[in-house]
Amino acid sequence: MTSSAPGSHEFLNPPRRTLKIEIAVVLAVTFGLSAYTAGLRLIEAVLLGLSGQTVALNPKRSPFDLIDLGLHLAVILQLLAWGALALYLLWRSGIGPAAIGLGRPRWRADGLGGLGLAALIGLPGLGFYVLARVLGLSADVEPAELYDTWWRIPTLLGVAFANGWAEEIIVVGFLLTRLRQLDVSAGRALLISSLLRGAYHLYQGYSAGLGNIVMGLAFG
Repeated sequence: MTSSAPGSHEFLNPPRRTLKIEIAVVLAVTFGLSAYTAGLRLIEAVLLGLSGQTVALNPKRSPFDLIDLGLHLAVILQLLAWGALALYLLWRSGIGPAAIGLGRPRWRADGLGGLGLAALIGLPGLGFYVLARVLGLSADVEPAELYDTWWRIPTLLGVAFANGWAEEIIVVGFLLTRLRQLDVSAGRALLISSLLRGAYHLYQGYSAGLGNIVMGLAFG
């Protein structure tokens, strides 16, 4: 007769209080904190004149190239660690990566689907951004302040991957899974996830926040 390790039942079936604390802690050190700072940035931009502000998605972090590279690598590692933390907490409670859509990739199907989804999201998003700029509801968004460096393209690709990794694992996989375990309805859980997604994009302006809420509601 075999016996389970002490406390293993709590790992596989965490009590509701544990789940609530876990959600609060994970969001407090990841996108919840990002949402808070994004809200403050939006208030600051509005007070200064939102339409006249410029926001860089990938700002230059140091006047010294190698230090700038090192700081960008730190951002990438931080985002990767955020996603890994959420994955670990799910795995420890018996929920593997495949359960949140991180199973073995199907290159052709996933690639074509990704391209189609990018076009479906990107093209209307660009149109919405242009309209928001005309209406003064968005800052001038600059993709990157990295110029004439040999590491510019690989770094931008790394940041894009790390952002997607952290966002999809935490805001979609982790948060929706934990909310479902708390018996939150699917619609309400999706709304909470989408509001969080919109909140941490508010530093770009109202339009970015609203656009990301809509994207979250439409695509999960």
